[in-house]
Amino acid sequence: MRERKGGFGECPEGGVACPVEFTLGVIGGKWKGVLLYHLMDGCKRFNEFRRICPGITQRMLTLQLRELEEDGIVHREVYQQIPPKVEYSLTPFGQTLIPIIQQMKVWGLEYQSKQLSAESCSSDKELPM
Repeated sequence: MRERKGGFGECPEGGVACPVEFTLGVIGGKWKGVLLYHLMDGCKRFNEFRRICPGITQRMLTLQLRELEEDGIVHREVYQQIPPKVEYSLTPFGQTLIPIIQQMKVWGLEYQSKQLSAESCSSDKELPM
């Protein structure tokens, strides 16, 4: 497990740190949730992630995958062949995040729909009669 810097104080339930803070320390950030979402479908190779997420740099992808691996969420399998082949998959512990990622997807779709509906309503008001 990686060293984490806490910053939000003690947990109201008496724990050392807030469990939500701890969870976000593992899956938080711009790319980790997206990477985990795509790993729910099965193994992915590095270049597959590059195609799926064209906005992520190679350096950031490497960093995010390494952190997920260090946290025991992602397994990195290196095949000894030429050219080298590396596959990433969810560990059994990482698979426990699937319901959370799925619920984030559901919430995101609802929020996206709400935003599109709000934009549609505001653009209707701006039209002259």
